[in-house]
Amino acid sequence: MTYGLSKSKITAFEQCPKKLWLSVHRPELAEQDAGAEQRFAAGHEVGAVACALHPGGVMVDADPDLRAALKQTAELLGAGWNGPIFEATFAHDGVLVRADLMLPADEGGWHVAEVKSSTGLKPYHVPDIATQIWVMRECGVEVASASIRHLDSAFRLTETGNYEGLFSDERVELAIEPIIEGRPAVIAEARLVLAGDEPPKELGDHCRSPFECEFQAYCGQHLPPPPEWPSSLLPDGSGKKIARSWAEKGIDDLTLIPASEMSSPKLLRVHEATISGEVYWDRDGIVTETACWTWPRHFLDFETIAFAVPRWVGTGPWRQVPFQFSCHTRHEDGRLEHREFLSLDGADPRRACAEALIEILSGSAGEGAIVAYNAGFERRCLSELADALPDLRAELEAIRSRVVDLLPVTRAHYYHRDQRGSWSIKAVIPTVCPELDYGGLGEVKAGDDAQAAYLEAISEDISDERGAEIRSALLAYCERDTLAMVEMLTRLTSREMR
Repeated sequence: MTYGLSKSKITAFEQCPKKLWLSVHRPELAEQDAGAEQRFAAGHEVGAVACALHPGGVMVDADPDLRAALKQTAELLGAGWNGPIFEATFAHDGVLVRADLMLPADEGGWHVAEVKSSTGLKPYHVPDIATQIWVMRECGVEVASASIRHLDSAFRLTETGNYEGLFSDERVELAIEPIIEGRPAVIAEARLVLAGDEPPKELGDHCRSPFECEFQAYCGQHLPPPPEWPSSLLPDGSGKKIARSWAEKGIDDLTLIPASEMSSPKLLRVHEATISGEVYWDRDGIVTETACWTWPRHFLDFETIAFAVPRWVGTGPWRQVPFQFSCHTRHEDGRLEHREFLSLDGADPRRACAEALIEILSGSAGEGAIVAYNAGFERRCLSELADALPDLRAELEAIRSRVVDLLPVTRAHYYHRDQRGSWSIKAVIPTVCPELDYGGLGEVKAGDDAQAAYLEAISEDISDERGAEIRSALLAYCERDTLAMVEMLTRLTSREMR
């Protein structure tokens, strides 16, 4: 049996022959990627905008099947069509490709652009388009030039619906030539793999590059269970380097690696806490570092959304826009207040968000430290709000100047081995405040969940009942983030951990 190949299948083969074989013969073994649908929708929207920027073009229709697309493409070229063609479809030697954009080149022939929803050229883009150009040339198409057309991170929407300048081209016609020469051999090898039995391949770095492989659980099922405390949980680049070095010696158990191998105080703390089971907790260090955090202390967390194709004037591709925040305020006498903001009407939420934040944190409330966890994110959100809303800049910059970060304090003075090498708030909280574990929340338990929930909430066909469910879940999640910070700091500075 001859198996048809596509650009994506060849990409899978070049990542791992076993991945290609499984995708064709055992696709049911793939683990479902929760974010795949959202990425597909973003890619589809980016492609549609790229086509709309070339009015008068022809979209090649794959209805009822790709044979119709092949026929329509051949008819267009045979009739001498000299305008833009979208999704032009070609097949050669059993390899089928669809070109995002075929544009008449000034020097004659065609310019082929592969549209990507990223904001830059990635290494795997080049062999990807090389396969496409090889097939097109073998079909007799004169390809004069080629580019990866990606989103321009500097673009800012100045008028609703006006996407001139959204894309930037990276020319790749020189880079693809050596790859094109080797394409027949690669395709022959891929066919041999598909025609044979499942190829052997151990797990390795290739399982995550250039894409996370969906067959890792299957490929790893025959392996012995990992040690309870694998060396891979060592944090930072230096920790990973130590783990790799010992793995090459056949040791991947952190408890078997000598303490003398740890190259920093942080790694040594992780090593000692893991082996002893005792919590590293420097209460005095935390008290000293946070003593300058003035009262009342406001604990702040944003939730944001990012669109590949910007929807609101002043925003750019994949720029984070806050649509929600939670703020707990702890007074020196112990009183605790909670206030929040959430916009789910689909309109630009920035001004309403900024005004709500200013009402809470400025004026008579314009004092006290503003505590965030990994505060670079909150500072960046505040800076971008200030840039977008110059009339509110002074208030927003004043708020930003009061932001302090609980993460480095926690990282320097606390570690429980159940964190498994991570100081993310979701790793730390179960060890300090187990009753606030995020697992007890509803459908929104993480930032990715919040973004997916927001997109569903602003969709046109959502029911009132479903919208109310999403609102409740989002409010509960964001409130948990700030309450977790309140309780974490309270307990880490207490005489005894409750």
